[in-house]
Amino acid sequence: MTASAVSDAETAPPGDAPPTAPLSDDLPRIAGSRHPWRWVVAAIALLLVAQFTHGLITNPGWDWGTFAQYFTAKSVLAALRVTIELTLWGTVLGFAIGTLLAIGRVSNNPVLRVIAWTYIWAFRSIPLIVQLLFWFNIAYLYPRLSVGVPFGPAFFDFEVNGVISGFTAAVIGLALHQAAYSAELIRAGLLAVDSGQLEAAAALGIPRWRQFRTIVLPQAMRSILPNAANEVISLFKGTSIVSVMAIAELFYQVQVIFGRNGRVVPLLMVATAWYIVLTTALTIVQFYVERHYAKGAQRELPPTPWQRVRAKVSEIAVAPRGATR
Repeated sequence: MTASAVSDAETAPPGDAPPTAPLSDDLPRIAGSRHPWRWVVAAIALLLVAQFTHGLITNPGWDWGTFAQYFTAKSVLAALRVTIELTLWGTVLGFAIGTLLAIGRVSNNPVLRVIAWTYIWAFRSIPLIVQLLFWFNIAYLYPRLSVGVPFGPAFFDFEVNGVISGFTAAVIGLALHQAAYSAELIRAGLLAVDSGQLEAAAALGIPRWRQFRTIVLPQAMRSILPNAANEVISLFKGTSIVSVMAIAELFYQVQVIFGRNGRVVPLLMVATAWYIVLTTALTIVQFYVERHYAKGAQRELPPTPWQRVRAKVSEIAVAPRGATR
């Protein structure tokens, strides 16, 4: 700073900001770093995607005419409904049983802890296909079951084959298998909540049910939801295993059709496309549910994809002509 500038600053009246030097176009500008290899990798990736897309369109082996014919066929849609029902029942019952097992795992009762741990250990050790076949053939071990006093008289009995159908056996197998994994997810979410908050709530006289509903559950759900959504998606795709039980779910029905007409690839693509569509729908639901439970953890919720698109369109619309970023 020169002597004249110092004298001007000293003689300036109080409250007035000292004069600033005018901006000059000759000042050095910061140049952005270059990433040539990033563009090389992007170009190679785009080339591979274009090549794959070209093969999908031009290769006659994909047989897109057959794909379009069977994608919305009545038999395929009926099988898709069975797949959705298996996923829904398996998820609801699996997470309901898993919640009870998780509570048993974190309880102070040693008997409940041992029973819950043994259940989880057993059902995670046995392959799902073995469990499904076991429940499908349960009538071989127990042709008739009775309901009554344990080790005492029975009130009524029934034939197992008349009650447990193939669909019911599949639901039981999927739900019990899912419960073992759900229990560990829920237990991890419950343990992720700071115990000091519960001690403070108890000191304030807040009832235990209200503690769980307003303190534990919202925080635990942030840890549970991402893994729980992955489990639901895995269960949805895992329903294809019940095809060994001759249940007309999506993959089994596709097998029946290409067993008749020999069009294996396009029929497999039909099943693949439906799996992708429903998995995408589950992912969208997961995003909004996670966004709902993030309200207490973030001051401002992240924008949804639709909000991002609208903001980008608005930004482009109001940008002056010739402006660059």
